[in-house]
Amino acid sequence: MTKAKVYFSKEITPESLIKIYDALCVTLKGKVAVKLSTGEKGNHNFLQPALIAALVKKLNGTIVECNTAYAGARDTNEAHWQLIRDHGFAAIAPCDLMDEEGDMSLPVAGGFHLKENFVGKNLANYDSMLMLSHFKGHPMGGLGGALKNMSIGVASGRGKAWIHTAGQADAGFENIMNADHDSFLRSMADADRAVMDYMGAENIVYINVANRLSVDCDCCAAAAEPEMMDIGIFASLDPVAIDQACVDAVYASPDPGKAALIQRMESRNGILTIQSAEKLGLGSREYEIVSLG
Repeated sequence: MTKAKVYFSKEITPESLIKIYDALCVTLKGKVAVKLSTGEKGNHNFLQPALIAALVKKLNGTIVECNTAYAGARDTNEAHWQLIRDHGFAAIAPCDLMDEEGDMSLPVAGGFHLKENFVGKNLANYDSMLMLSHFKGHPMGGLGGALKNMSIGVASGRGKAWIHTAGQADAGFENIMNADHDSFLRSMADADRAVMDYMGAENIVYINVANRLSVDCDCCAAAAEPEMMDIGIFASLDPVAIDQACVDAVYASPDPGKAALIQRMESRNGILTIQSAEKLGLGSREYEIVSLG
Protein backbone atom coordinates (compact mmCIF):
# COMPACT_ATOMS: atom_id res chain seq x y z
CA MET A 1 0.00 0.00 0.00
CA THR A 2 1.31 3.47 -0.90
CA LYS A 3 2.28 5.47 2.16
CA ALA A 4 0.64 8.83 2.74
CA LYS A 5 2.84 11.81 1.91
CA VAL A 6 3.43 14.34 4.66
CA TYR A 7 5.27 17.46 3.54
CA PHE A 8 7.51 19.20 6.05
CA SER A 9 9.19 22.59 6.33
CA LYS A 10 11.43 23.65 9.20
CA GLU A 11 10.69 27.29 8.43
CA ILE A 12 7.60 28.76 10.04
CA THR A 13 6.88 31.84 7.94
CA PRO A 14 4.02 33.12 5.78
CA GLU A 15 6.05 32.20 2.72
CA SER A 16 6.67 28.62 3.89
CA LEU A 17 2.96 28.17 4.61
CA ILE A 18 2.18 29.00 1.00
CA LYS A 19 5.06 26.84 -0.25
CA ILE A 20 3.88 23.79 1.69
CA TYR A 21 0.28 24.27 0.56
CA ASP A 22 1.44 24.48 -3.05
CA ALA A 23 3.44 21.25 -2.57
CA LEU A 24 0.16 19.39 -2.07
CA CYS A 25 -0.74 20.12 -5.71
CA VAL A 26 -4.43 20.54 -5.00
CA THR A 27 -6.90 23.30 -5.65
CA LEU A 28 -9.59 23.80 -3.06
CA LYS A 29 -12.77 24.44 -4.99
CA GLY A 30 -15.62 26.88 -4.58
CA LYS A 31 -16.08 28.68 -1.29
CA VAL A 32 -13.18 27.75 0.99
CA ALA A 33 -13.46 27.50 4.78
CA VAL A 34 -10.24 27.91 6.76
CA LYS A 35 -10.82 26.20 10.10
CA LEU A 36 -8.55 27.33 12.92
CA SER A 37 -8.74 28.13 16.60
CA THR A 38 -9.29 31.77 17.44
CA GLY A 39 -7.69 31.15 20.85
CA GLU A 40 -9.16 31.80 24.28
CA LYS A 41 -8.86 35.25 25.84
CA GLY A 42 -5.49 35.41 27.61
CA ASN A 43 -3.92 32.73 25.40
CA HIS A 44 -0.92 33.73 23.25
CA ASN A 45 -0.11 30.44 21.52
CA PHE A 46 -2.77 30.35 18.79
CA LEU A 47 -1.70 30.75 15.15
CA GLN A 48 -1.08 34.43 14.64
CA PRO A 49 -2.92 36.38 11.93
CA ALA A 50 0.39 37.71 10.55
CA LEU A 51 1.54 34.14 9.93
CA ILE A 52 -1.56 32.88 8.15
CA ALA A 53 -2.91 35.99 6.38
CA ALA A 54 -1.13 35.46 3.05
CA LEU A 55 -2.29 31.86 2.69
CA VAL A 56 -5.88 32.69 3.64
CA LYS A 57 -5.85 35.50 1.06
CA LYS A 58 -4.39 33.18 -1.61
CA LEU A 59 -7.32 30.81 -1.07
CA ASN A 60 -9.84 33.64 -0.90
CA GLY A 61 -10.80 31.81 2.28
CA THR A 62 -13.20 32.53 5.10
CA ILE A 63 -11.93 31.89 8.63
CA VAL A 64 -14.49 29.68 10.38
CA GLU A 65 -15.01 28.80 14.03
CA CYS A 66 -17.69 27.57 16.45
CA ASN A 67 -18.56 28.44 20.02
CA THR A 68 -17.21 26.56 23.02
CA ALA A 69 -19.00 24.27 25.44
CA TYR A 70 -17.31 25.82 28.47
CA ALA A 71 -17.75 29.27 30.01
CA GLY A 72 -15.24 31.80 28.75
CA ALA A 73 -14.73 34.40 26.05
CA ARG A 74 -16.00 32.16 23.24
CA ASP A 75 -19.18 30.57 24.60
CA THR A 76 -21.56 33.23 23.26
CA ASN A 77 -21.83 34.80 19.84
CA GLU A 78 -21.21 38.34 21.09
CA ALA A 79 -18.14 37.44 23.17
CA HIS A 80 -16.67 35.21 20.50
CA TRP A 81 -17.04 37.85 17.78
CA GLN A 82 -15.31 40.35 20.05
CA LEU A 83 -12.41 37.95 20.57
CA ILE A 84 -12.16 37.30 16.82
CA ARG A 85 -11.68 41.05 16.42
CA ASP A 86 -9.36 41.40 19.41
CA HIS A 87 -7.08 38.59 18.21
CA GLY A 88 -6.78 40.18 14.78
CA PHE A 89 -8.56 37.64 12.59
CA ALA A 90 -11.35 39.93 11.39
CA ALA A 91 -8.69 42.30 10.03
CA ILE A 92 -7.18 39.72 7.63
CA ALA A 93 -10.17 37.86 6.17
CA PRO A 94 -13.94 37.35 6.29
CA CYS A 95 -14.88 35.34 9.39
CA ASP A 96 -17.83 33.08 10.10
CA LEU A 97 -19.03 31.82 13.46
CA MET A 98 -20.63 28.73 11.97
CA ASP A 99 -23.01 27.95 14.83
CA GLU A 100 -24.09 31.54 15.38
CA GLU A 101 -27.58 30.64 14.20
CA GLY A 102 -27.59 27.02 15.30
CA ASP A 103 -26.23 23.68 14.22
CA MET A 104 -27.06 20.69 12.06
CA SER A 105 -26.72 16.96 12.52
CA LEU A 106 -24.37 14.88 10.39
CA PRO A 107 -24.66 11.07 10.39
CA VAL A 108 -21.74 9.00 11.64
CA ALA A 109 -21.28 5.82 9.62
CA GLY A 110 -19.88 2.91 11.62
CA GLY A 111 -18.64 4.99 14.54
CA PHE A 112 -17.36 3.67 17.85
CA HIS A 113 -19.87 5.61 19.94
CA LEU A 114 -21.64 8.34 17.96
CA LYS A 115 -24.43 7.94 15.45
CA GLU A 116 -24.63 11.66 14.75
CA ASN A 117 -22.40 14.71 15.05
CA PHE A 118 -23.58 18.29 15.61
CA VAL A 119 -21.69 20.92 13.64
CA GLY A 120 -22.19 24.60 12.95
CA LYS A 121 -25.01 24.87 10.40
CA ASN A 122 -22.99 27.27 8.23
CA LEU A 123 -20.68 24.40 7.28
CA ALA A 124 -23.27 23.84 4.55
CA ASN A 125 -22.14 27.08 2.90
CA TYR A 126 -18.68 25.78 2.02
CA ASP A 127 -17.42 23.60 -0.80
CA SER A 128 -13.96 22.81 0.57
CA MET A 129 -11.86 23.30 3.68
CA LEU A 130 -8.32 23.94 4.85
CA MET A 131 -7.89 22.41 8.29
CA LEU A 132 -5.25 24.84 9.58
CA SER A 133 -4.25 23.50 12.98
CA HIS A 134 -1.84 24.47 15.71
CA PHE A 135 -0.25 21.24 16.91
CA LYS A 136 0.32 21.23 20.69
CA GLY A 137 -0.76 19.44 23.84
CA HIS A 138 -4.22 19.42 25.37
CA PRO A 139 -5.41 19.11 29.00
CA MET A 140 -8.01 16.47 28.12
CA GLY A 141 -7.17 15.09 24.68
CA GLY A 142 -3.43 14.88 25.32
CA LEU A 143 -2.69 16.47 21.97
CA GLY A 144 -4.41 18.68 19.46
CA GLY A 145 -3.86 18.67 15.72
CA ALA A 146 -5.87 18.08 12.57
CA LEU A 147 -8.18 15.42 14.02
CA LYS A 148 -9.12 17.50 17.02
CA ASN A 149 -9.62 20.62 14.92
CA MET A 150 -11.92 18.74 12.55
CA SER A 151 -13.95 17.11 15.33
CA ILE A 152 -14.20 19.38 18.37
CA GLY A 153 -13.36 22.47 16.32
CA VAL A 154 -16.09 22.06 13.70
CA ALA A 155 -18.64 20.94 16.30
CA SER A 156 -21.13 23.47 17.58
CA GLY A 157 -21.15 24.39 21.26
CA ARG A 158 -23.54 21.58 22.11
CA GLY A 159 -21.78 19.33 19.61
CA LYS A 160 -18.55 19.70 21.58
CA ALA A 161 -20.32 18.47 24.73
CA TRP A 162 -21.86 15.64 22.69
CA ILE A 163 -18.42 14.44 21.57
CA HIS A 164 -16.87 14.81 25.01
CA THR A 165 -19.60 12.65 26.52
CA ALA A 166 -19.64 10.10 23.67
CA GLY A 167 -23.23 11.03 22.88
CA GLN A 168 -24.51 10.60 26.45
CA ALA A 169 -25.30 14.26 27.05
CA ASP A 170 -25.82 17.30 24.87
CA ALA A 171 -25.34 20.09 27.39
CA GLY A 172 -23.59 20.95 30.62
CA PHE A 173 -19.91 21.28 31.38
CA GLU A 174 -20.29 18.96 34.39
CA ASN A 175 -21.13 16.11 32.02
CA ILE A 176 -17.90 16.70 30.13
CA MET A 177 -15.78 16.49 33.26
CA ASN A 178 -17.34 13.18 34.35
CA ALA A 179 -17.34 11.45 30.95
CA ASP A 180 -15.40 8.28 30.15
CA HIS A 181 -12.06 9.47 28.82
CA ASP A 182 -11.26 6.88 26.14
CA SER A 183 -14.83 7.06 24.84
CA PHE A 184 -14.29 10.79 24.33
CA LEU A 185 -11.05 10.16 22.41
CA ARG A 186 -12.73 7.63 20.12
CA SER A 187 -15.74 9.92 19.68
CA MET A 188 -13.46 12.58 18.20
CA ALA A 189 -12.59 10.07 15.47
CA ASP A 190 -16.32 9.42 14.99
CA ALA A 191 -16.91 13.14 14.52
CA ASP A 192 -14.02 13.31 12.04
CA ARG A 193 -15.70 10.57 10.01
CA ALA A 194 -18.90 12.60 9.84
CA VAL A 195 -17.17 15.78 8.66
CA MET A 196 -15.06 13.97 6.05
CA ASP A 197 -18.08 12.11 4.69
CA TYR A 198 -20.09 15.34 4.50
CA MET A 199 -17.43 17.51 2.87
CA GLY A 200 -15.86 14.75 0.80
CA ALA A 201 -12.38 13.64 1.82
CA GLU A 202 -11.00 15.03 -1.44
CA ASN A 203 -12.20 18.51 -0.48
CA ILE A 204 -10.22 18.85 2.74
CA VAL A 205 -6.50 19.49 3.11
CA TYR A 206 -4.52 19.61 6.34
CA ILE A 207 -1.74 21.85 7.60
CA ASN A 208 -0.35 21.53 11.13
CA VAL A 209 1.93 24.22 12.51
CA ALA A 210 4.08 22.76 15.29
CA ASN A 211 5.18 25.90 17.09
CA ARG A 212 4.60 27.26 20.58
CA LEU A 213 4.40 23.64 21.72
CA SER A 214 2.67 24.13 25.04
CA VAL A 215 1.23 21.15 26.91
CA ASP A 216 -2.02 23.14 26.91
CA CYS A 217 -4.48 23.89 24.14
CA ASP A 218 -5.26 27.27 22.61
CA CYS A 219 -8.58 26.95 24.47
CA CYS A 220 -6.73 27.51 27.77
CA ALA A 221 -6.78 31.13 28.97
CA ALA A 222 -3.65 30.60 31.06
CA ALA A 223 -1.73 28.08 28.96
CA ALA A 224 1.64 26.82 30.16
CA GLU A 225 4.65 28.27 28.39
CA PRO A 226 6.23 25.88 25.87
CA GLU A 227 9.19 23.88 27.18
CA MET A 228 10.48 22.72 23.81
CA MET A 229 11.55 24.46 20.63
CA ASP A 230 9.39 24.85 17.53
CA ILE A 231 9.50 21.98 15.04
CA GLY A 232 8.03 23.27 11.76
CA ILE A 233 5.05 23.00 9.42
CA PHE A 234 3.46 19.76 8.21
CA ALA A 235 0.96 19.34 5.36
CA SER A 236 -0.92 16.34 4.00
CA LEU A 237 -4.09 15.12 2.37
CA ASP A 238 -4.31 12.53 5.17
CA PRO A 239 -5.41 13.71 8.65
CA VAL A 240 -4.21 10.54 10.38
CA ALA A 241 -0.76 10.67 8.80
CA ILE A 242 -0.20 14.35 9.58
CA ASP A 243 -1.06 13.99 13.27
CA GLN A 244 1.05 10.84 13.57
CA ALA A 245 3.96 12.63 11.90
CA CYS A 246 3.71 15.49 14.41
CA VAL A 247 3.65 13.06 17.34
CA ASP A 248 6.67 11.23 15.95
CA ALA A 249 8.51 14.52 15.45
CA VAL A 250 8.02 15.40 19.11
CA TYR A 251 9.49 12.06 20.21
CA ALA A 252 12.38 12.43 17.75
CA SER A 253 13.26 15.96 18.78
CA PRO A 254 16.69 16.39 20.40
CA ASP A 255 15.21 19.02 22.71
CA PRO A 256 14.98 17.72 26.32
CA GLY A 257 12.06 20.10 26.81
CA LYS A 258 9.94 17.58 24.88
CA ALA A 259 9.50 15.56 28.09
CA ALA A 260 6.61 17.73 29.31
CA LEU A 261 4.65 17.39 26.07
CA ILE A 262 5.32 13.67 25.83
CA GLN A 263 4.10 13.24 29.41
CA ARG A 264 0.92 15.15 28.58
CA MET A 265 0.24 13.08 25.45
CA GLU A 266 0.91 9.76 27.16
CA SER A 267 -0.94 10.55 30.40
CA ARG A 268 -4.11 11.35 28.42
CA ASN A 269 -3.69 8.45 25.96
CA GLY A 270 -3.75 11.00 23.16
CA ILE A 271 -2.62 8.52 20.52
CA LEU A 272 -5.98 6.71 20.82
CA THR A 273 -7.75 9.28 18.66
CA ILE A 274 -5.20 8.78 15.87
CA GLN A 275 -5.43 5.00 16.21
CA SER A 276 -9.24 5.16 16.18
CA ALA A 277 -9.33 7.40 13.10
CA GLU A 278 -7.14 4.91 11.25
CA LYS A 279 -9.48 2.06 12.24
CA LEU A 280 -12.40 4.05 10.80
CA GLY A 281 -10.54 4.28 7.50
CA LEU A 282 -9.86 8.02 7.67
CA GLY A 283 -6.19 7.65 6.83
CA SER A 284 -3.00 5.80 7.61
CA ARG A 285 -0.40 6.03 10.35
CA GLU A 286 2.15 4.87 7.78
CA TYR A 287 3.57 7.89 5.98
CA GLU A 288 6.50 9.25 4.04
CA ILE A 289 8.04 12.61 4.95
CA VAL A 290 8.80 14.88 2.02
CA SER A 291 11.11 17.61 3.27
CA LEU A 292 10.92 21.04 1.69
CA GLY A 293 13.89 22.29 3.69
